[in-house]
Amino acid sequence: EAVLEEGTIAFKNWVKTGTEVYRQFWIFDVQNPEEVAINSSVIKVKQRGPYTYRVRYLAKENITQDPETHTISFLQPNGAIFEPSLSVGEKDTFTVLNLAVAAVPHLYSNTFIQGVLNTLIKKSKSSMFQKRTLKELLWGYPDPFLNLVPYPIPTTVGVFYPYNNTSDGVYKVFNGKDDISKVAIIDTYKGKKNLSYWLSYCDMINGTDAASFPPFIEKTRVLQFFSSDICRSIYAVFGAEINLKGIPVYRFILPSTAFASPRENPDNHCFCTEKVVSKNCTVFGVLDISKCKEGKPVYISLPHFLHGSPELSELIEGLSPNEEEHSTYLDVEPITGFTLRFAKRLQVNLLVKPAKKIEALKNLKQNYIVPILWLNEEANESLHLCTSYVRTFLNIYLQNEYAICFIFAKHLIVEELVAHFFFFSH
Repeated sequence: EAVLEEGTIAFKNWVKTGTEVYRQFWIFDVQNPEEVAINSSVIKVKQRGPYTYRVRYLAKENITQDPETHTISFLQPNGAIFEPSLSVGEKDTFTVLNLAVAAVPHLYSNTFIQGVLNTLIKKSKSSMFQKRTLKELLWGYPDPFLNLVPYPIPTTVGVFYPYNNTSDGVYKVFNGKDDISKVAIIDTYKGKKNLSYWLSYCDMINGTDAASFPPFIEKTRVLQFFSSDICRSIYAVFGAEINLKGIPVYRFILPSTAFASPRENPDNHCFCTEKVVSKNCTVFGVLDISKCKEGKPVYISLPHFLHGSPELSELIEGLSPNEEEHSTYLDVEPITGFTLRFAKRLQVNLLVKPAKKIEALKNLKQNYIVPILWLNEEANESLHLCTSYVRTFLNIYLQNEYAICFIFAKHLIVEELVAHFFFFSH
């Protein structure tokens, strides 16, 4: 029943999760944009939200079994539906960093090109900051500056653009038919075993997609999983035992060492890809994922720079990191390996740096890693369908265990009788 093939409990839950998944967003609304742009001041932000969307409601597509390699491939379609009852307004507006303007110095280091682009930035009346609605910021808007660029480039900008009507993958995972200890582990992603973003072993695709893990999980196991959102494999360690609607589960948490500097965690040395912003790889708590974002200066962290270097928040006023609200965890049923509840919490930041040829950025005196938003993707409390799968699975498992115990006991009794028979006959 744990094998990923048509007719099993695991397959039914794997194709389309029985748990409703929601992604909540909190936006960092900048309170002093002119002060920052003119005087390079500390950026004052106010967190606003939550803005909630239902996600992961679509079943996996293009599911194909490969009997020779014992793998199954699929696409995970993306979709997001706004949930007004769980949100404040989708039409709310915010003052946020201008995504296109901030990216220019990183994408075009040549000062002549920067000068040409500066003319277009001024002509479009763009500046370091901009006002955008939630929908525009998340899912995309036509950028006035990019619309003036005289050669063909994408002109729509958004933190998650494009998202709706796209798919993640192709994933190819082991179905567990020949080896149940490999079930759901990713073999390839987009046809590759490596990502081509990182050096050495950091570039490897490890573990599952975190929706499930191979069964019979022990507390000592480190759960490895791949997240396309952060362009890397990552891991979780045992934190506590939890009771979830009558089912005992293990809570695995994302440890602070996951985003630690190489000085604290030498295993992270190959995630440090530049020396200036990272201060020779000593800054911790952020991950530069620009290589998988076409050079755009995107940095990922935990919300409010939880477990981050003090210097990250020195230039940002209004952050209050705390473990309970901002940490990531997975609640996994240890016999089946199913993830019954989770909270994936991440913050999206953009690096903006001084650029003398770009008027909107020329007054900056230092680099800023500017928080744009943070998200909490979690399963909601209606776990009845998912837990019913697990209960059914556990019942089958326990019945088999009892049957094995009964057969074993019968053998013991027979052996005892035979032994006694021979003993007395002797």
